[in-house]
Amino acid sequence: MSLEITFLGTGSAFPSPERGAPALVLRREGQCWLFDCGEGTQTQLMRSHLRAARITKIFITHLHGDHFFGLPGLLCTLSLQSSPDASKAPVDIYGPLGLRSFLWRSLELSHSQLLFPYTVHELVPTRDQCPAEEFKDFSGWDGGEALPQAPPGRVLHLDPGEDSYLLLEDEQLVVRAFRLFHRVPSFGFVLEEKPRPGKLNVQKLKDLG
Repeated sequence: MSLEITFLGTGSAFPSPERGAPALVLRREGQCWLFDCGEGTQTQLMRSHLRAARITKIFITHLHGDHFFGLPGLLCTLSLQSSPDASKAPVDIYGPLGLRSFLWRSLELSHSQLLFPYTVHELVPTRDQCPAEEFKDFSGWDGGEALPQAPPGRVLHLDPGEDSYLLLEDEQLVVRAFRLFHRVPSFGFVLEEKPRPGKLNVQKLKDLG
């Protein structure tokens, strides 16, 4: 399996002319997976050899602005570069609880209509992931209000046995999230390649003695 990592931004708190806010792209078999999306990420993508249209999955580590304020703008730019296609697979977005509401409201308030589907898979944090006084429970963020056009997606809870969140799995790898301690609930992501048994030519070994 071929993997290539490109750092689009390694700064924090605010972008600078020389260094973008946090963003990293992992390229895997023609697809691009984006990890964090600070301000200016789409500009950094334009300066790179990567094609934004190949982004199929986005992972947000935590809800500090320098890690995800670039996301609504990036989605809108991707939409401008797209054509309506009902059969197109959705862009999967993974991140902490509250991300779905943020995205829906940002796009709704800005009258932005995306030409492609997207899903938001939210990770439910535990209270020990940040100082007690900083923890905010976003499970009732909308107060029971229905979001009529909110994106679909799953709400993922911690698997106590694995001490992680299973995000996705295919024939080649498993992707999990694990808890990090920060000022707000944060998550790291692990891509684990599955074992690939080799092929043994028994007859050739016999012929070689």
